[in-house]
Amino acid sequence: MLTIHRVRAVRLVADDPEHGGPEHDGGAGAGAGAGAGYAVVVEGDRFAAVGPYDELLAQYGARARVREWDGVLTPGRYEPEGAALLEAAYHPDPREADALGSEPVTGEALAALDMTEARWGGSARRGLQRLMATGTTALTGPFCRPAVRTAVERSGLQELAGRLPRALAVGGPAHFAVFAEDGSCLATALHGRLVFRRR
Repeated sequence: MLTIHRVRAVRLVADDPEHGGPEHDGGAGAGAGAGAGYAVVVEGDRFAAVGPYDELLAQYGARARVREWDGVLTPGRYEPEGAALLEAAYHPDPREADALGSEPVTGEALAALDMTEARWGGSARRGLQRLMATGTTALTGPFCRPAVRTAVERSGLQELAGRLPRALAVGGPAHFAVFAEDGSCLATALHGRLVFRRR
């Protein structure tokens, strides 16, 4: 399945969304009534093309679905504190909100909880969902708890040893995020699959 992601601009290289590299700027934007914008084409789990939206639509449009985002598409965020966020904090289940609230539990409050491996696994999955909702596509471990390590591996997030240059390239893995003008995340994709989409 081919998908064209139409956006205001495509940032090819980024350490994070605020400090990116070369940018293809589509001008007025990608929304209805706006300029043509730029786009990427995703085929399976890889980028098939990057360029002006009109050109990619003419080449791929007959066999591709189109998704439109009013933002900038980038390699996404890198989270250097991945291990601390997932192994030194408990992300409560929504059903625990009355007792624990909705924010991560740390320190003495965490030490007071009965943390089984299964509970760590559920916490890690919820923590990963929070990260993906911020446009995170890569993070740093190492992850020592087996349940957390399994959750990270299954999530599709790239585990990096440190801050490395990440780039969007034709033929490369389709890991990316789309950010609105205010910096909020509109969508996150890993291996070409949307793992977060703002409602």
